[in-house]
This record gives sequence, structure tokens and C-alpha cells, in this order.
Amino acid sequence: MKGKVVITGGGTGGHLKVAKAFIDEFHKRGISPIFIGSKTGQDEQWFKDERKLKKAFFLDTKGVVDKNFLGKIKSLFQIIKEVNHCLNIFDKAEVKTVISVGGFSAAPATFASVLSFGCKLYIHEQNSKMGKLNELTSRFATEVFSSYLQDSLVKDYPVNSEFFDNARVRHEIQTIIFLGGSQGAKAINDFALSVAVKLDKLGIKIIHQTGKADFQRVKSKYEELNLDVDVFDFTSDISKKMSLADFAISRSGASTLWELAANSLPTLFVPYPYAAKDHQYYNAKFLKDKKLCFICRERNLNPEIIDKILKADIKSMSKGLIDSIGYNAIESIVDIIIQNNQK
Repeated sequence: MKGKVVITGGGTGGHLKVAKAFIDEFHKRGISPIFIGSKTGQDEQWFKDERKLKKAFFLDTKGVVDKNFLGKIKSLFQIIKEVNHCLNIFDKAEVKTVISVGGFSAAPATFASVLSFGCKLYIHEQNSKMGKLNELTSRFATEVFSSYLQDSLVKDYPVNSEFFDNARVRHEIQTIIFLGGSQGAKAINDFALSVAVKLDKLGIKIIHQTGKADFQRVKSKYEELNLDVDVFDFTSDISKKMSLADFAISRSGASTLWELAANSLPTLFVPYPYAAKDHQYYNAKFLKDKKLCFICRERNLNPEIIDKILKADIKSMSKGLIDSIGYNAIESIVDIIIQNNQK
């Protein structure tokens, strides 16, 4: 492959999971990529000591969205400054390929790839609604990969193989897992607590990821209710937790949504109400339109929903999820990138 590969983007776990999938796949092929992220967010936590990388750079950048006017100007000025930094990195390392997984962390390296002669840009858009950065730069990309775009060469989402390996068809609900994402979701936590006694009386077990901020409160509440619940703040082994469950109640960030789909786990999605362009709702709607999930707005969560879930045909839904996502998405995407860069 001609030149070095840069993988850029992050900020949140969803973007970083896709970055990790690319890093792992290139490493399997004997290519050690460079990672360019931000000092803000979770990027350093994920990749500061990653041995599969040639090198990792964490730039002084912040998001532009949700800032006031002066904050936007300051963030944009810093991004422009770091674009020059990226151009220097590209020049020294002879970078010819940049893969953006989105998020504000991706801005400097993505813009630098557009300005760098002979450098090819590839974009992985995770969500059903394209982010601002990808909207701006997609016209310059050699290829845009997405689970939602009809003209994408690979429509499947890069999901770790362990979610497929632990998949099974569900026939009845004996265990429900509550997932609020890596940061947790108070609304889902409160909903779980409101239905916990009812589920216990029905003999349904509970698995509950609370997020770190709300863990002690939720754990104490379960103890007050004298309920035996598998409650935790975070785990790196979430695929095994999913595999134990027969139904999920979850946020609908792209990575979590497709991990649940890969695990064939029927889900009630509760979209984060403040997500940009309401993308979590439209992520879930993509599956809902195929009758492969349920959606409930956060404001409409109430205990009666459990009765509807227990009457649902989860076997048909679970079977349908098997064909909703392919096993080898990351291999197919990297194949295309390598073939293009050998021309």
C-alpha cells in the first residue's frame, strides 16, 4: 500500500469503536496506522498506549456545536491551527490515506487530507443523519461508507466479531438488559427502577449498565428493594452481558444499535433527545421500518410499556436481526481502501 495510513476522529465511544476496528484490521494486514485525535474527550484514554499504532497524536481541539459565538470562533481558529500541524505530520510520514470516523476530533486531519496533494480521504459515517464535518468534506472523499446510504459500497457497520459469536435467537423474555451507553442515561436508569419489582415478580432477571455517574444511586435503590440485580457502571465485556439477555432497553447510538443487531437481541430503543439532528431516533427508525425493534421517546417511558414488550413476537424480531448486518464489514471496507490505493 502506498504511503502511511491515518485514522482520525473520536471524542465519544461510538466513534472510537469504529477507529479501533480500523486499527485492528490494518494491524492484521501488517500495516501500523497513525491515529490523530483530540486531547478533549476519550481519545487519549483509548489510544495513548495502543501498540498497534505507529504513532498517536492528540491535538488541542474542541467541538464547535453547542458553543456560543465566541466559543465557535475560538474552536474554529484552533482547528485551523491544527490543520497545519496535520499537514506537517502527513509530509514527514508520507501519508497517502486518511480515514475519518467522525466527531470533532477528526476535523484537522480531515481538512488536511483535502489540502494535501495525492492524499485520499475515506469517511465512515456512523449515523443515519450525516454530521456537519462529513457534510462539508464528503464531496472530497474517495468513498463514503455508511450503513444507511443506499450508494455505499459496504452498507454494514464495523462491529467486533464477539457480538456475532455470542448471538442467538431469542424465544421468550427471561432476562432484560438496560443500557444507557458508555456515559449512562438517567432516564433509562429511572425506568429500570420503576419496573424492577414487577419484573422480579414475573421471574425476569435484570442486567443493568448504569454509567459511572449514577452507579451508586441505582445500586443503593436495588438494595433498598431487596432485589438481586447484575448492576455495574461499565464493563469491557458487554457482548457477554448482551448474550445473557433476551431483550434490551437501550439508547440508540450507532455502535450500540449495531452491536445489539449483531447479537440478534430485540430492543426497545430510547433515543437521546438532544442528539444532533435527532440522529439517535433516525438510527433506530432504520430498524423500526423493517419491524426489527421498538422505539419510545424518553418523555413517553412508563411502566405499562413492559406489558407490550412481554406480548411481542421477539422470536421473529430476533431472527430478522440475523440478516440485518454482515459479519465482515471492516474487512470489506479495508479491502476497498487498499485496492484503491494500489492504483
